Amino acid sequence: MKINHNIAALNTYNKLNSASNAQAKSMEKLSSGQRINRAGDDAAGLAISEKMRAQVRGLDQASKNAQDGISLIQTAEGALNETHDILQRMRELAVQAGNDTNTTSDREEIQKEINQMTSEINRIGNTTEFNTQKLLNGDKATTEAGSKAKITFDVANMTAGSVEVLGKTVNFSTSAGGTATAIKSAIDNDADLKDKYTVTISSTTGVAIEAKTNGEDKALTADLSGATGATGAPVTTTAGAADKAPLNFQIGANESQSLTLNISDMRAQALGLSAANNTDSKLAVTNGTDSTASETALSVLSHEEAAETVTKIQSAIDKVSAERSKLGANQNRLEHTINNLNTSSENLTAAESRVRDVDMAKEMMNQTKNSILGQAAQAMLAQANQQPQGVLQLLR
Repeated sequence: MKINHNIAALNTYNKLNSASNAQAKSMEKLSSGQRINRAGDDAAGLAISEKMRAQVRGLDQASKNAQDGISLIQTAEGALNETHDILQRMRELAVQAGNDTNTTSDREEIQKEINQMTSEINRIGNTTEFNTQKLLNGDKATTEAGSKAKITFDVANMTAGSVEVLGKTVNFSTSAGGTATAIKSAIDNDADLKDKYTVTISSTTGVAIEAKTNGEDKALTADLSGATGATGAPVTTTAGAADKAPLNFQIGANESQSLTLNISDMRAQALGLSAANNTDSKLAVTNGTDSTASETALSVLSHEEAAETVTKIQSAIDKVSAERSKLGANQNRLEHTINNLNTSSENLTAAESRVRDVDMAKEMMNQTKNSILGQAAQAMLAQANQQPQGVLQLLR
């Protein structure tokens, strides 16, 4: 018998530690519900689980993105529904105006209503938005790069001053022969027109200004406060490429899984209901006041004009119908996309659960086993510690 080293007690102690550690891990898994709580539990399983988890979260967010896309489409389609109603009323009025039983004053009254409805179509196109993004003004349509926009206006009797474009003041000098060039260069370098072109010239005489920009002019306002000899002049606009981009809906969990939606310009001019692009329109400039080129609606003041207007309005109705059909098709696609994303997320979640989640019944069995082994090892350790006491009997 040996008393310096109690081998039986050491072995029993090791078994007790093993049982205690195993029981602690079982309790951790049972309390968290997960089989993998740290990388050491299953390194390969953790890596696989994290990839699956990232995919599941991406699919869930893609489903939300698709739902937001449907909301955007419904907003645009609802506005176009009202545009359709307006166009139907305008066509009805144009057909009415085509009847020569109407007097000139009758047709003028009909023209007033058509003018107001044309303005309302423009208002709908300019103000319909989703999350502050304009939907029907052409900004969400794909356009090919074109020539630079050109805005030209002439005002007599101007001298030194400055030009403000989108709130930015562009100063210019009045050195002989260089004034117009200086203004042109300053605007070319500093201006990027998008929605509105504003020019302010104070106390100026005798300059012709020609400004070119990569933006697309949509509204022009001129303020000649304090100018002398100001006269009206034609404003010539040539539309060029502007800051337009289609809508891209991220409808997948990974790169390049998106849906692109183009929404055409649904304002009166794009529908062929008002003055066309690239035509001259008079800008009435007066001393110290603002003025803009007026909108021109379709005319129904004669039988011939009314007949032509009916054709143009029908064309506009067809354009709106095509746009609404496109929006409806994309909405249906997104609804199916959501169903597919939800199904994929469900299946992938189940797969991730099999890798990461703990089998509660099995782990409870392990915990019970380790608990019994621990209690048994503790009892045996007490017995092993009593064995060296037998040496004392030999010494008596």
